[in-house]
Amino acid sequence: FMCSALVSRIIATQHSSRIIATQRSSRIIATRHSNCEIRTLHTTPCYHDNETHFGYQTIPESEKEGRVKEVFERVADSYDVMNDTMSLGVHRLWKDHFVKSAAPKPNYKCLDVAGGTGDIAFKLHKHMSNITRDCEKIVVCDINTEMLRVGQDRAEEMGTGDNYIWMEGNAEQLDLPDNTFDLYTIAYGIRNCTHIDKVLEEAYRVLKPGGRFMCLEFSEVNNPVISQVYDKYSHDVIPVLGQVIAGDFESYQYLVESIRKFPNQETFAEMIAAAGFEIVEYENLTFGVTAIHSGYKL
Repeated sequence: FMCSALVSRIIATQHSSRIIATQRSSRIIATRHSNCEIRTLHTTPCYHDNETHFGYQTIPESEKEGRVKEVFERVADSYDVMNDTMSLGVHRLWKDHFVKSAAPKPNYKCLDVAGGTGDIAFKLHKHMSNITRDCEKIVVCDINTEMLRVGQDRAEEMGTGDNYIWMEGNAEQLDLPDNTFDLYTIAYGIRNCTHIDKVLEEAYRVLKPGGRFMCLEFSEVNNPVISQVYDKYSHDVIPVLGQVIAGDFESYQYLVESIRKFPNQETFAEMIAAAGFEIVEYENLTFGVTAIHSGYKL
């Protein structure tokens, strides 16, 4: 991740860890934006006065959603450029491997949550359209209108706008029917949610029986030498790059801190199982810098 030596090994897993678990423990307003269908979900979770983290800060739960939205409103236009810069382009290979692992079929109903800029949705559609052009529309849901705008604009530029439904909504309270989707994906978004357990419960609810949950997220590096280099790069370099490229030091400092506050691979796998998913497993990429978690609704 931090040097070219790692780039050539990004898909190889140093400890390709795996856990198998069998534990079971509004209205919508449809509008048009060019050729893209957009739906705005008017659902807001009710928060109490409990505390949560915002990076390394401790804040009331009621404030986190708004503060995260502000971060992504500021970084939306530079988000893809920053991802390329921070990861030396490796994030694209991680996402390719993620979609290849998901292996969606053309008749799948897919929901991509926290997918505003469209990266995962575009790759899902490309994978399915390589089999047949007769594919289901992919639903892209994000809490941030600016991120959705970037995704819609990119889809229009590619001439593929009709292949997606863009929805503004909260992952903790999706205004979508039960038992609807074959595949639920979320990439680099779940760590920004206030209640991860509620996100997982909603994912379970909207998936069909037999449906699959897949999450791509930064995780824990277990190799002490690589971990030290990675921490140094993350804390000392990434916020500075954010300032230079996007004019925003604080937002990228938050993004780094949010990675450190996210549960490690084993803990997150246990949370997925606790939400009711079975055959829960994970795969480390680039020594655990990022990880793919998967589970099925059976």
